[in-house]
Amino acid sequence: MTSDSDTALLAAVRAGDTAAYGVLYERHRAAARTLARALVHDPADADDLVAETFAKVFATLRAGRGPLVAFRAYVNTTLRHVSYHRARRDRRLEFTDDLTRYDSGQPFLDPALDRLERTYAAQAFRALPDRWRDVLWRTEVEGATPAEVAPQLGLTPNAVAVLAHRAREGLRRLYLQQHVAAADTPECRWAGDRLGGRVRGRLAQRDSVRLESHLSWCADCRAQLAEVTEIDQVGHRQYRQRQPASPAD
Repeated sequence: MTSDSDTALLAAVRAGDTAAYGVLYERHRAAARTLARALVHDPADADDLVAETFAKVFATLRAGRGPLVAFRAYVNTTLRHVSYHRARRDRRLEFTDDLTRYDSGQPFLDPALDRLERTYAAQAFRALPDRWRDVLWRTEVEGATPAEVAPQLGLTPNAVAVLAHRAREGLRRLYLQQHVAAADTPECRWAGDRLGGRVRGRLAQRDSVRLESHLSWCADCRAQLAEVTEIDQVGHRQYRQRQPASPAD
């Protein structure tokens, strides 16, 4: 190898140089393990998570896909998604003699999954425009009414309500996008960037037509769409459960 930069090493791995991937692994293993320990507390689970992540990335590179640059960022993204999928899988399939946690009214909360979901929500919130973050903080966190917020923002109460609705929708769309794994091809990346909007019904007509055409033949993107659709449905049910019952209930 003429260079030991990550970019040169990635090119070497694609060309069949397994030793080059070993260099990348040694270079970025510690950072990956630090992230893994932030997602799962058990050291053995963290090591398994790192091993599975690097194995997936290696298989992707050997197939001629994956990153050309920014190897660490790609590994970190892959690790987060591996952790998320493990947590969801473990939550659906759990072997235990203690069935009390599944009694009615006692839902089981996976701490690792909850921690990761909170990370996704925080990242989505930070990506919102300042005005949307402001109105969401005042109405959702501080619990102020549109009438109370209106003088602070220089708007009417109705305009505050509309702004808060748009901000909530934007937050939900960005939150769903956090669950979309980094894609290998430009067209899949384009499609992945719009899956949240597709689920929330917020795509422009031209984008919608292009995306549906892509989904008709791309099984990977269809799988990701199914996942974010499920996440959106679960979130909607949880939101409904938190709302006070109407007088008719």
